[in-house]
Amino acid sequence: MKQNISIFASGSGSNFDRIALKALGGELPCDVKLLVCDKPDAPVIQKAETLGIETLVFQPKTFSNKQAYEKMIVQRLEALEVDWLILAGYMRLLGETMLEAYQGKILNTHPSLLPSFPGKDAVGQALDAKVKKTGVTVHFVDEGMDTGPIIQQESVEVTPYDDRESLQRKIQKIEHELYPIVIHRCLEGEIKPCHKRNVHS
Repeated sequence: MKQNISIFASGSGSNFDRIALKALGGELPCDVKLLVCDKPDAPVIQKAETLGIETLVFQPKTFSNKQAYEKMIVQRLEALEVDWLILAGYMRLLGETMLEAYQGKILNTHPSLLPSFPGKDAVGQALDAKVKKTGVTVHFVDEGMDTGPIIQQESVEVTPYDDRESLQRKIQKIEHELYPIVIHRCLEGEIKPCHKRNVHS
């Protein structure tokens, strides 16, 4: 039975593209019910509209606090009977309202091998640290910054010739392959909803 997902994004939407097209093509057992975006000028909005996916675009500064706009989002999600939240370049920490409504059913992808290089500019952090290996982590979301239980990771080699652009490309290539696989496993029940800090094999 198909489940309903909502994708949250703040930028260009490269992961949004992958996930939405796989869902529309029947490769993922889900319907993308809604794109949630906090940037009115983000390119991902046009991508969603082109694919016929409903959008919810909001500006946090127009609300009194995080609880107020998250309550508005949750009402929309519940009206659309959304089962899972998929964060794909969404640049805001989720608050208690969202986490309680979708406890254990929120996924995120991060461009590093967590717990290394959480937060913004993980690619730049990896280059600055001169590591020989970095990668992609897909994890459940909790109240922290990239601190939720890790589901799956895949690594890439960092060469002396890599710059920000080349390393970003390597990481995105893996991200675009790994994230839909993990989403599929979650939708099929192979990975159980989780919000405690344990690692799934």
